[in-house]
Amino acid sequence: MDRDLESIQEVRDLIRQAKEAQVKLREFPQKKLDDICRAIAGACAAQSERLAKMAVEETGFGVWQDKVLKNQLGSAITWESVRDMTAVGIIREDRDKGLMEIGVPVGIVAALIPSTNPTSTVMYKTIISVKAGNSIVISPHPNAKKCILETVEIIKRAAREAGAPEGTVGCIRLTTMEATNELLKNRSIGVILATGGEAMVRAAYSSGNPAIGVGPGNGPAFIERTADIPLAVKRIFDSKTFDNGTICASEQSIVTERCIEAAVAEELERQGGYFMTPEQSEQVGGFMLRANGTMNPRIVGKSAQAIADMAGIRIPSGTRVLLSRQTEVGKKNPYSREKLCPILAFYVEPGWEQACDRCIAILQNEGAGHTMTIHSKNQEVIREFALKKPVSRLLVNTPGALGGVGATTNLAPALTLGCGSVGGSSTSDNITPMNLINIRRVAWGVRELEELRDGNAPAAGAGPDGRAAGYDGASGGSWADRQGGASGGSWADRQGGAVSANRSDRHSSVSTGELTREAVEQITKQVIARLMATK
Repeated sequence: MDRDLESIQEVRDLIRQAKEAQVKLREFPQKKLDDICRAIAGACAAQSERLAKMAVEETGFGVWQDKVLKNQLGSAITWESVRDMTAVGIIREDRDKGLMEIGVPVGIVAALIPSTNPTSTVMYKTIISVKAGNSIVISPHPNAKKCILETVEIIKRAAREAGAPEGTVGCIRLTTMEATNELLKNRSIGVILATGGEAMVRAAYSSGNPAIGVGPGNGPAFIERTADIPLAVKRIFDSKTFDNGTICASEQSIVTERCIEAAVAEELERQGGYFMTPEQSEQVGGFMLRANGTMNPRIVGKSAQAIADMAGIRIPSGTRVLLSRQTEVGKKNPYSREKLCPILAFYVEPGWEQACDRCIAILQNEGAGHTMTIHSKNQEVIREFALKKPVSRLLVNTPGALGGVGATTNLAPALTLGCGSVGGSSTSDNITPMNLINIRRVAWGVRELEELRDGNAPAAGAGPDGRAAGYDGASGGSWADRQGGASGGSWADRQGGAVSANRSDRHSSVSTGELTREAVEQITKQVIARLMATK
């Protein structure tokens, strides 16, 4: 059989198995799903170092020691963050208002896995999917297939031993574009979790299936005059050198004020930054940006020294981050775009207002909706940035890469970061199990049509006694019994006369056949009178 056709058939088989597993998973209580997730997290955490080394060896991206921490984030830390979460069954109940919400699994999750964070993303997406009662089919990046498949085998073994049905977790082995397209467009898919390049995310959104995708990061880091400069630089470098900058929430530019420029530049150099000469910046920029306008993938996840060697420039031994002074922002300026490696643009502005505008320009150039950081003690400036920046995460006094994924902040630990509508995403959340369920809403009746027409309906959300009609909860019997019978009697009658069913002594009622202009005006006056009376 042709390889492409064989890969398509493999995907169809995986989806069929996932559907069969889903029939059983939908009946599992939250505790049983939690047992499976706990087993997956424990098995993955125990293999964090081995899988980290496999990922670096196969892809050539990043630092294995940092990928160990990423794997812990994707397994144990993710599990800890969702452990007490109720995602399926009754997730919320408001007896006073007569409302109930029930979490229902979306079905099959199609998970696209990037080469920059391969093993950790598999762990994370599997745990949040199964926590929400879903099965998952994984599409690995071809350049990281070996380490992804090994991670999947560890997960499948742990899940099976914990009672998961066969087919709960599946992974494509014959990686072709045709296989990925079949996965994305198959009508049995409940939702696509797309983490990867811009083209792949666009393909997910154009597939016809519900999708949660992420846009590119390009977050600036603003160092404001009140910042602790040494600590701000440390945090930025901690982030930008972590796994050689492969987390999309990592900083891509530094923006600072003229009055502290010298102090910031001195500290950047003291902590291992190297300001390239204009000639070196041009040479490295030419290496970064390809003729077709895309960034050179050879820089991704490489060290500053490795990039300098490839670009043909000499830098001091021990350089941690390459810095380039910039004054312009644009698609043709690679320094003002996302660089998943230890390279930072450096912008200087007269004051924080101009710095604010510069940060917006950088984000609008690329990375709108994602993440940016600010280092400051001035709460007013922080609030102004929070109100104006087109991002889903504004991180304050923390490393961007680690803060964005919830490692050094109290954001939900996540390796899929929504960018909101401004970034072309369907959500601005750090993705959790709650993004992978449908919510079924149950609502008890609290008023009748006649009460709406005569302008004397009880306040929205409650009956006259402050509780929804018929929603007792404490008493036995069926809902119909508590309602006083499924039929017969008005809302007021079922309330035991708490409100007079005949309101003609206060307002004349209007029947359906009397909805003339005069009747509408009468209703309007009654509503206005009630509103005025409640002020």
